[in-house]
Amino acid sequence: MNLAKIIDQTNIRKEATAKDIKKTIEEAKKYGFRGVCVRPKWVKMVKKGLGGTKTKTICLVDPPIGDSSHQERIKVARRAKKDGADELDVVVSIVDVKHERWGKVLKDLKKICKILPTKVIIGSGYLTDQEIEKVSKIVKKAGAFCVKTATEKDPLESREMKEKFYHLKLMRKSAKGLLVKASGNIKTLRDVKGAIRAGADIIGTSFGVEIIKEATIRADSCR
Repeated sequence: MNLAKIIDQTNIRKEATAKDIKKTIEEAKKYGFRGVCVRPKWVKMVKKGLGGTKTKTICLVDPPIGDSSHQERIKVARRAKKDGADELDVVVSIVDVKHERWGKVLKDLKKICKILPTKVIIGSGYLTDQEIEKVSKIVKKAGAFCVKTATEKDPLESREMKEKFYHLKLMRKSAKGLLVKASGNIKTLRDVKGAIRAGADIIGTSFGVEIIKEATIRADSCR
């Protein structure tokens, strides 16, 4: 498997500078990552920088808990499309999920999914098993093509990776037919392999370069 083709290289740090984003773009071009995921302000730069490649420009919308108004979320998504984004990684409203406002969650996501191909981040570390199952089904109903575990400030630390893998299995089972993206504290080749075994189709990480280098070293040592 070409791991780079399933990795969305991520730079969503609030303090990231143009120089940092340019570095992420160059990494994506060098290693052939599936996509580059950034905050809205950097979408135009990333799209231009990735010109001539197959790497997708991905806009993160409303981290970390999806608590902006519906109107603001739509505004950000439309701006991302105008700036050249290929996909959206949008955070579901964790507050609405916790309050079981399922109709509101569905209505919000449906409209966003019509703007661009969308992955929905459910923030699985904040949710119960039942909530993970319910919201994963809603994500599918809304028209997203992928359900994603987490983004910044993920409650599940690296030491709880087994719990994240369990969540991936729940999401896979509950949203059959959708792709599943694992993200949040995925830093090593071991993490990636565990996520893939649990059902992940896409990996979101800021450690893509390190992971590919580790995989290359291991492959060379086996020859």
